[in-house]
Amino acid sequence: MSDDFRAVSLQTPEQYAEAAALYREVFGYQQPDHGLNPRLLAALAGNGGSVVGVLDASDRLVAFAYGFPGTSESALYHYSQSAVVAADLQGRGLGRMLKYAQREVALANGMTRMRWTYDPFQVRNAHFNLNVLGARARWYRPDLYGPGTDRLVVEWNLTQEKVQLPEPVARVEIPVDRAAVSALLVSRVRDEFAELLAKGLVATGIHRDDEHTASYLFGPAE
Repeated sequence: MSDDFRAVSLQTPEQYAEAAALYREVFGYQQPDHGLNPRLLAALAGNGGSVVGVLDASDRLVAFAYGFPGTSESALYHYSQSAVVAADLQGRGLGRMLKYAQREVALANGMTRMRWTYDPFQVRNAHFNLNVLGARARWYRPDLYGPGTDRLVVEWNLTQEKVQLPEPVARVEIPVDRAAVSALLVSRVRDEFAELLAKGLVATGIHRDDEHTASYLFGPAE
């Protein structure tokens, strides 16, 4: 990772506005209802949320993430809502810098777990979340944001320093190419995930089988 980048917590109105602009640029959002309000970021930063960024050598914001405290039954965790990296700098390790910056905020606020969602058919994201960070996919949410938006919910143990991938006891195969995902395949993957998660297993990693297929690896929950 280059020394030209550093992770920081964003603190000024100018930084919040820059973050909102980067968010729109990376996702290509044009509609106002898809935007991100800088005032919301200020409120999150001042009330236990994470509003973090990566600056380059000229102090330009090139990556950004935000999150907030969440609860579910008796669980308390930090929820990472979104993370973006400038298009020309993706693959440079900035996503990892963002997640670890959020980790510091969460730990400072007394939380030892972080959760977020991602598209289960995005192999690159799966590799980063499961293999690199060591998060575990514990829940499958069909059509979370509307039709065709299935998401996996992962949970990251923030006190775990070293990622150790256990031996898998089950697999779910998906195509490497997101464009090859059909409605029939989505239905099959939903059913297989539901069956394995109901048994108390979690997705612990993903393995690239060959040029065209990858497999989610399942093991016991921690």
